[in-house]
Amino acid sequence: MSKRLIGVDIGGTKCAVSLGELRGDTLLIRGREAFATADCPTPQDALARMAALIRVLCSDGAIDAIGISCGGPLDSGRGLILSPPNLPGWDHVPVTAHFQEHFGVPVYLQNDANACAIAEWRFGAGRGTQHMAFLTCGTGLGAGLILDGRLFTGASGMAGEAGHIRLERFGPVGYGKAGSFEGFCSGGGIAQLAHQTVLAACQRGEHIPLADTPCDAKSVFALARDGDPQCLAIVDTVARSLGRGLAVLIDIINPEAIVAGGIYARNADLLYPAVWAAVQTEALPAAWRACRLLPAELGEAIGDMAALSVGLYGQ
Repeated sequence: MSKRLIGVDIGGTKCAVSLGELRGDTLLIRGREAFATADCPTPQDALARMAALIRVLCSDGAIDAIGISCGGPLDSGRGLILSPPNLPGWDHVPVTAHFQEHFGVPVYLQNDANACAIAEWRFGAGRGTQHMAFLTCGTGLGAGLILDGRLFTGASGMAGEAGHIRLERFGPVGYGKAGSFEGFCSGGGIAQLAHQTVLAACQRGEHIPLADTPCDAKSVFALARDGDPQCLAIVDTVARSLGRGLAVLIDIINPEAIVAGGIYARNADLLYPAVWAAVQTEALPAAWRACRLLPAELGEAIGDMAALSVGLYGQ
């Protein structure tokens, strides 16, 4: 028996609406429409445009549910978007009620890390596991937790905010905290490490290749692949910090797999050896031996698959 679903992926840069069909154990994307978030002056304008796109995508048949993926903070239980930093003006927006009124089907909302966790668990690298963590490893760093075969969100929906863990007393700032997991291992944190490296070289009177590129994660990894010593040092710092953060998760939740997307998935060959060495140093042997560290499999489709998966599996 097949199911038809709509996925709504709300982001600070773009919003996308996708039509998916579940056939057996396979989730197929049958159509997709997207627009720049900045094209809509208000949340109400954006929601109206999404509803119009949904009508276009499902003009040839009914749908069973709608799933929404959005960066937090959210109140998933009440279906509210609560002022995410990348969505100025989206203050207490009743997003699930909007789509329920228009389409009369169940509508579910999850933050993007939880949504991606569900997608990778059912259709990606985490298939077949009962205990899994997903790390976003993008501009920021967050986690979604699958425990005992279901999404775990905690008492107030805040479970999985791994980026807030402090790894060092001092260090790059992420999630409003210096030396945090997000500070060391996110795109924003890597950019800070790159800027610091360029500044230190400048103060020594040295000119390094990184000074001629954008100080971002993409440049750091590209130069590291070319053997640049400063960028290799940054990558080593990121990898060892990632391993220490993962060791905390491994000791606490004892997962079968940790699936990491974004920066890790694109650079697993450079990062994995130092990451796993740090895990083995920090985590309990019985816990790390039961766990695999895997790059996310869904690639560029993960945003659409995540939103559709929220619709499929609900809360």
